[in-house]
Order: sequence, then C-alpha cells, then structure tokens
Amino acid sequence: MLPLAARLRPCNLDEVVGQAHLLAAGKPLRRAIEGSALHSFILWGPPGVGKTTIAELLAHHGQAAFAKISAVMAGVKDIRAEVEAARARTQGLHPQRTVLFVDEVHRFNKAQQDALLPYVEDGTVTLIGATTENPSFEVVGALLSRCRVYVLKALEADELTALTQRALADNERGLGALQLHITTEAQALLCAVADGDARRLLTTLDMAAQLVDADKTIHIPTIEAAAGAPRARFDKGGEQFYDQISALHKSVRGSDPDAALYWLCRMLDGGCDPLYLARRIIRMAWEDIGLADPRAMQITSDAAQTYERLGSPEGELALAQAVIYLAVAAKSNAGYNAYKAARGAVAKTGTLDVPLQLRNAPTKLMKSLDYGKNYRYAHDEADAFAAGEVYLPDSLAGSRFYQPVPRGLETQIKEKLDRLRALNEAAHETAVKKTPPRV
Repeated sequence: MLPLAARLRPCNLDEVVGQAHLLAAGKPLRRAIEGSALHSFILWGPPGVGKTTIAELLAHHGQAAFAKISAVMAGVKDIRAEVEAARARTQGLHPQRTVLFVDEVHRFNKAQQDALLPYVEDGTVTLIGATTENPSFEVVGALLSRCRVYVLKALEADELTALTQRALADNERGLGALQLHITTEAQALLCAVADGDARRLLTTLDMAAQLVDADKTIHIPTIEAAAGAPRARFDKGGEQFYDQISALHKSVRGSDPDAALYWLCRMLDGGCDPLYLARRIIRMAWEDIGLADPRAMQITSDAAQTYERLGSPEGELALAQAVIYLAVAAKSNAGYNAYKAARGAVAKTGTLDVPLQLRNAPTKLMKSLDYGKNYRYAHDEADAFAAGEVYLPDSLAGSRFYQPVPRGLETQIKEKLDRLRALNEAAHETAVKKTPPRV
C-alpha cells in the first residue's frame, strides 16, 4: 500500500491545503491553472507544502504531458532526452505540450541550467522548478528571468489540523476505515512535530495509526513514539542557515538576550556546528561591542575554549552565556568602522611616504638624511603626550578614522581623545604664532 502522504495527494485545487495567497479564488496561480495558462515558474518554499502537487495540477488542467526529473540525479543527457521527448509530442498527430518538473532545481549546476535554457525560451518545455533555496542565489539569471517565482509558505497549525481530520475521515484514501480519534493535546503535538510540513504530518500520523491502542485513540505518547526526536527546519549551508545566523547576530546587536538565546538554541538544535557558532560569537564581540566593553572579547574567547575542552552539552552552556553577555553589553561599532575607514584610505591614497621624524635611523646615512630628526619621545613630555606631533602622512594629517561612541568604556576613551586633541590644537596654534611671517 502507498504511504498515506501519497494516497492523500490532492486531485484538484480544492483539496490543496494552505497556500491561499496563491490558490484562493482570483489569486494569480489559481487563475493560471484553471485557465490552462501554461507558463514557466519556480515554486520556492519549505518541504512538504505542495510544490509537486501544484505542478501536476497545472499540467493536468493544461492537458499537458507531465515529465519529472530530479536535479540531484539528472545530468545534461537526461535533460536532452526529456527535451527530445517533448519535441516529439509537439510534432505528433495530436500535439501536446510538456510540463517539465525539476525537483530541487537549485542543485542544477550552471551547465545543466544553460542546457535547459533554450528549450524554455522557445517553448519546447514549460519549466516548473521546485526549490527550498532562494532561487536568486541558486538559479542563473538568464533562466530566472524567464520564470515567475511563487513563494510557498509553511502550513499553519489550523491547516495541519484540517489535513489530519481529513486523513482520519477519508475511507477510501485515508485512515477512515480504522475509525481512529486523536486527542486535542496529541493533535497539537502532531502539528508541532510536522513544523509546517504536510508530508511529515501525514507520515507521522500513518505511523501513529499503526501504534494506536485498543481504544483507537491517538494520544501524546503515540505521537512521540511515531515521531522520534523532532527538529526544527534547518539546512546547513542553505538559506535557513544564513537567515538564522543573521537573526542571532541582529538580536545581539539589538540588545535582546532572549531572542539571541532562542536563535542560538535553534541552530544548535538543528545540528549547526557549535564551533562555527563560537567563531561567529567572537566576531560579534569585536564588531558590535568593541571597545565599549573589552570584556566581551575575553568572555567569548573563553566560551569557545570551554567548548573545545568540554564538548557537548556542557560547552554549549558557555556559548549560551556568552551570547547573553553580548546582548546586554554596551554596543559600539566605532572600532569596526575605523578599521574599514582606514583600509579605505589605504586603498585610495596608495603608497604615502612615512614622515621623516617617524622613520627609524639605525645608520649614519639615514641620520644624515634626517631620518628620525626632531622626533619627540612621548615619555619625556608632560602626561607622556607630545602635543602637536603628527603621525599620519602629510596628505592625511587631521584624518579621523576612529570616532568613539558615548557608551561603555568608549565614553572614557572619547573624553581622553577630546582632551588630547585639544592639546594638539593648542600646540598647533602656538606653533603658528611662533612661525615668522614670510617676507
């Protein structure tokens, strides 16, 4: 017998659960399907939300042949074979268009996509690609420009509940003959386990139906036994991965320890390498906290070392506390901005000469060329500060890359720099007054 998910695959648009923003009456994709308006498009969404079903329904309504290939398994040879078959259909006694469904289209390399492009362009095939990854990153621009992109959403709890009830009630394709019931609590857990994935929900329900007791009622323990250890959606190296690390970084930057801790745990739960997270957390300390709280760098480094020594799960506690500290710490990106500004100045100005007074003079020749002449040793000056001395190349004199913020330790740094700059200005004014006028 076919799995429950296969048996309950929708046969018409009214049976599709979810995606009302695309398939409700009057919505663009429904109008295209019902009007048999075949056009190439890409369905982008998480697993188990109806991508294959929508493609099949479009082909059915358009009275087109439906050809399916997997980007994981197919090569250029397979693409050309499907194209030749499609061309033969258009030239037969009863011409028929072909819908070519490419599952996991983001796994096609550039050569494979280029091989498909001309046949999409001339209408030999109507391409429907399915992907869980952002097509703007994974699909070449030429192919993407010839396809519409429809974004599918994970199913909501009420939609998953409706699908559960349909499966339990359907005598022909579902589990209706078993006369099963599910408790409210078990239904809630089943929806949580499914995590927006209709296929996962039906697979878990199918397994639970085989484990149910004599009372024919599905309870929480039945769902737990059928589901195993559920995990939130997470694709290492995929868009969800980068979305979640972005959310973690921005939660820290936004000083929200609860959100930061949540995203850290989401990524750990999804199987993210804790050492990768440790490296990113250290980066956050340098980029977003900086000199406003130098303790952040030490705490994050210690947390990374703790994980290296203890491993999981003990080391993960250190990472969690480091994230909390970063979120509540004073924030400053002044050092980060200063570094970028200085790198920009270097790239823009090229090889500027080191001022003579700053050059090292270990030889007589160098001294004769005035290397190091008039250099003022700061420790010999008042407050160990040589007021008026210039340390940048002449063309960059007065440039300020580092602008401390009025938070944390940088408040004190700013006060000191303001005081030293005032001394520099006073020394400069004095030097100007002492300079004799040109005749």
